[in-house]
Amino acid sequence: MGRLALQSLTLSHFRSHKRVQLETDGRPIAIYGSNGAGKTNILEAISLLSPGRGMRRATVDEMARAPENVGWKVSGVLESLGRIHEVETSYKGEGSRSVLIDEKPAPQLALGRLARIVWLIPVMDRLWVEGAEGRRRFLDRLTMSLEPKHAEYSVTYEKTMRERNRMLKDGVRDPSWYSAVEQQMAEAGALIEVNRLLTVQRLQEAQKGADTAFPSAELSLIGADASEVITDKDDLLTAFSESRPRDMMAGRTLVGPHRDDLNAIYAAKGTQAKQCSTGEQKALLVSLILANGRAVAQDFGAPPIYLLDEVAAHLDADRRAALYDEICALGAQAWMTGTGAELFEAMGERALYLEVSDDGGISSVRPH
Repeated sequence: MGRLALQSLTLSHFRSHKRVQLETDGRPIAIYGSNGAGKTNILEAISLLSPGRGMRRATVDEMARAPENVGWKVSGVLESLGRIHEVETSYKGEGSRSVLIDEKPAPQLALGRLARIVWLIPVMDRLWVEGAEGRRRFLDRLTMSLEPKHAEYSVTYEKTMRERNRMLKDGVRDPSWYSAVEQQMAEAGALIEVNRLLTVQRLQEAQKGADTAFPSAELSLIGADASEVITDKDDLLTAFSESRPRDMMAGRTLVGPHRDDLNAIYAAKGTQAKQCSTGEQKALLVSLILANGRAVAQDFGAPPIYLLDEVAAHLDADRRAALYDEICALGAQAWMTGTGAELFEAMGERALYLEVSDDGGISSVRPH
C-alpha cells in the first residue's frame, strides 16, 4: 500500500495565521484549542490543495488575513505514492488563486491527480435533513477522490448551464441557440452521472464485510422529480430539449445532474437517514468516508487525506475510539480538530498533537 500525506505545511497570512510552519511524522494529527483559536483554518488551508473552493467554499479575498490584506499562500511537501511534490496555492490580493506544482504553474484540476482530500465539517451534521445541494457536494467530493476528472466535467457542466440559464431568462426561443450549449451540457452531464453512480457502487462494495464499528448505508442516486438519473448523452440531450418550455417559464434548467439527490438508508434498521437520530446520522457520514477511504486505497493505491473538523461531535467515547482505530488501520493521514486534547485520548501515542491558541488575533501553533 502506498502513502498519501503532507510532510510539511506552511501558511502565510491565511485567515488568523500570520505565519505557521508544521512538520509531520507520518502519524494522524490531533489539533486542539479553544473555539476561535484557528484550528479549522488549518484544515481549510489543506483543503485548498485540492480542486475547488475548499471546505468553507469561501471567496479568495475572505481567506486573506486582516488587517494586512496582502493576499495569502498555502504550501506543502506532499508524499504521493512514493513521489515527493512541492505544492502551493496562493492569492496575491487580486484576480484568482494560482497553483504551483514542483515550482511550475498548473491548473487547479492538476492538484486532484496528486492529492485525494476528503473532509467532514460540522455543517455536514445536518446533511441528511437539509437540501439536496449539500448531499450532491458531499457525493461529488467523494467522487473526485476516486475520479479526479470529475471536477473538470463539473466545471464544464456548470459553465454551460449558466449560459443556458441566461438564454432562458432572456426568452430566447430559437433552438439553434441552445443546441451547442446543450450538447456540451449533455456530454459533461452524462460523465458526471456515470461517475456518481460508480462512486455509489464503490461505496456499497467497500462497506460489505468491512471490519467497522460504524453502520452500513444503502445508497441510491435519484434524478430530478425522483426519476432515474440519465447516463446516456443522447438521452440527456433529448431531456434538455423537451424541458425547454418548462425551463423557460422557470427561468432555469430543471433537469440534469444539478438536480440529483443522494438517498441513504440506515441498513440495519431499514430507516431513512433523515429519520435517524443526530448521532446515527453522524455515524453514517463517518461510515461513508471510511468506506471511501477503503475504495480510494484500492483504486488509487493510498487512502485519501482526511480533514475531520470537530470530529468528536455526536460521537460517544466508544465510537471515537473506533474511528481512530480505523483511521490508523487504513494508514490514512487524518487532520482532526477538537476543543481539548482529552477528545483524542484514545489515540495515545499514535497521533501528533498540536495546540492552537489565539494571541491578540494571531493564531499560534505549538507541538504538545
